[in-house]
Amino acid sequence: MGAYAARIFWFVVAAAAVAIITWMLMPQPVTVETARVITGHFAATVDEDGKTRVRERYVVAAPLAGRSSRIALKVGDQVKAGDAVATIQPAPAPLLDPRARREAEERLSSAEAEFKRTQAVIEQARAEAAKAKLDLDRARMLELRGVATPETLERNTLAAQVADRELRAAEFRNEAAAHEVEQIRALIARYGQVNSGPVESWTVTAPVTGVVLAVRQESETIVSPGTPLVDIGNPHDLEIVVDVLSSDAVEIHPGAAVAIEHWGGSGALEGRVRRVEPTAFTKLSVLGVEEQRVNVVIDITSPPDRWTGLGDSYRIEARITVFSRDNATIVPAGALFRQGKDWKVYVVADGRAELRVVEILRRGARTAAIASGLKPGETVIVYPGDSVAPGVQVTTP
Repeated sequence: MGAYAARIFWFVVAAAAVAIITWMLMPQPVTVETARVITGHFAATVDEDGKTRVRERYVVAAPLAGRSSRIALKVGDQVKAGDAVATIQPAPAPLLDPRARREAEERLSSAEAEFKRTQAVIEQARAEAAKAKLDLDRARMLELRGVATPETLERNTLAAQVADRELRAAEFRNEAAAHEVEQIRALIARYGQVNSGPVESWTVTAPVTGVVLAVRQESETIVSPGTPLVDIGNPHDLEIVVDVLSSDAVEIHPGAAVAIEHWGGSGALEGRVRRVEPTAFTKLSVLGVEEQRVNVVIDITSPPDRWTGLGDSYRIEARITVFSRDNATIVPAGALFRQGKDWKVYVVADGRAELRVVEILRRGARTAAIASGLKPGETVIVYPGDSVAPGVQVTTP
């Protein structure tokens, strides 16, 4: 009886060992992540960061050169059309060193001497003009008496005309010399002492009613024509600018729906593409690669009371719809992979992976619309690894 029991014991042990070895050698189910094939509304979008900007921005600039006063306006202040923004006065003259001052004084002495010389020339020309007029009157009287010849009268007439013109020329030179003297005197006086008379100024005014968006030049300083001083606009009249890749911009058209997300408020805002700019520009990506980008201008169509907190140059994320389809067969984009020229997925059938070829209608960032190859309700494997193969038993975690 003891021998029989021992044989039974060892037989059971051997059977258990064989069973364990067989179980260990059998392929184990692969744990995979799955998703259901659904039917619904599919939309392919271009997702990019953007920023808001005031639609009509007015840059108030200096109309002329001079010294701009300190601007008391602050960002956010309300202004009305015609309100004073800044005052521009003549710029102070540069300093003169002793050598330059001495040269200016010498120029003044030379100009005064030239002025006195022109005065003497005037007196001489005036005397010659008076003498020529007397000679002409005498020649006319003699001609009437028949003593002087017509040639003598012509010579005296010409001499009187020449003398008169010489007098006029001398007077012009005298006026020019007087202006030169006054100019040099004004230069020396300007450097010598401050003029106590009234200073001419120009008031720069706001062109429109709005809010100060930026103060470009707050402190008093010397400005040139066209120097920006302040920016004025309506902060509640906003639009959105998103730069996208030029390859994506080809599919974006005016009127396309836009979902505006992560703008700081609750829920997504709605928008519409107003314009796709026709010119691209080069921009470096975060990886340092040059990309051709295109600006897309978007209007916010949600009620203004929903986005009152938005301001100028605020960051947002825009999802621009470039393709949409109702009642589409939708699968996660991670379930698709390419083999050769075909797109394929793994479908879970009876607990095993089944390889299937599909035709893609359109791919999006997260999902894809399938034209053929799958039916709603089927289960697909998302992100299949190397351990997944046709016929492999799979299980979900």
